[in-house]
Amino acid sequence: MPAAQQVGFMQNLDILIIGAGIGGLSSAIALNRAGHRVTLIERDPEWSVYGVGIIQQSNVVRAMDQLGVLDSFLDAAFGFDAVEIFVPDGTMVARVPSPRLVEGRPANVGIGRRALQKVLGDCARALGSQIRLGVTADSLDDDGHKVAVGFSDGTTGIYDAVIGADGIYSDTRAKILPDAERPEFTGQAVWRYNFPRSEGLDALQVYNGPIGVGLVPMSETLMYMFVTTPEPGNPRYPIEGIAEAMRGKLAGCAPSVRALGEQIVDDRAVVYRPLEGMLVTGPWSRGRIGLLGDAVHATTPHLGQGAGMAVEDAIVLAEELGRAETVEAAFHAYRDRRFERCAYIVRASLAICHGQLGIAPPVDNHKATGEMFAVVSQPI
Repeated sequence: MPAAQQVGFMQNLDILIIGAGIGGLSSAIALNRAGHRVTLIERDPEWSVYGVGIIQQSNVVRAMDQLGVLDSFLDAAFGFDAVEIFVPDGTMVARVPSPRLVEGRPANVGIGRRALQKVLGDCARALGSQIRLGVTADSLDDDGHKVAVGFSDGTTGIYDAVIGADGIYSDTRAKILPDAERPEFTGQAVWRYNFPRSEGLDALQVYNGPIGVGLVPMSETLMYMFVTTPEPGNPRYPIEGIAEAMRGKLAGCAPSVRALGEQIVDDRAVVYRPLEGMLVTGPWSRGRIGLLGDAVHATTPHLGQGAGMAVEDAIVLAEELGRAETVEAAFHAYRDRRFERCAYIVRASLAICHGQLGIAPPVDNHKATGEMFAVVSQPI
């Protein structure tokens, strides 16, 4: 029986999820399977998603199995069982095997973000979730028994619990925990671009150095590159000319990476994002309103675990709502189970970032990757 289907004290709750990203959709699936009624709201009326890919490692493959979507997830993805580590000149120094956490299935996958949204969104809707686009929660009034919500379209609703899965700039966090930590720019940014998959690419390839590069297979024909670069002053790049700017960032990288970079020609296919991090060290909830994912533990992508932590959050929160006698107690138990694991990912990822920037000792990616797999392989 999936973890989210456990029977406990609270059943048939009306739950509002704010934010229909990976964490919000995973939470909807887990809660639907536990017998709750779920409404998701998403501020973006187009529900748009970057066209590049995302790494989902062994713990996420296990989590997708727990959510009951593993087959459709794997059908949309490319599986691989190792991470290859390269030094800046292009010499491979390690191939780190990844633990398989679901028998007979790949350890890790690369998947397009749009494909992942479709897998999760289709399942959430099929299970009964109502998804409302172009809507925000203007007001949240928790009277200790229910939460009255006023929406931006003029409608209202009454819920037993509200979950803020609205990302690093969470408006829900600002409403319920105004004094909590806020996102901070790390000094780095990440660039992403899709390519035809290189022949023989059967692992995540990570190139160390001041400019970090990764190659991730995400289908039989497609892969993507991510590049982490120092960006003093947090500049913004106009769309016109951004492909040339990304190519320029690869000038000191391995010859094979530079050669691949010559294919970066489409300005509108470049995805650029400044890297910010945040860890809420205090409560993750107030009363019947709680937070998950980037709203409380936004990490840099150096260990490839940001989305994975949000998916795990969703499963654990559904489990705790099935065990606790009150919504408030469930939120507290969920935070207690999740904090150390999420804090490890945020802090270890930031250490790699700071090492690349030269403001802290450099991190051995071989060792860091092995340690990460050991941590996330543990039960959630």
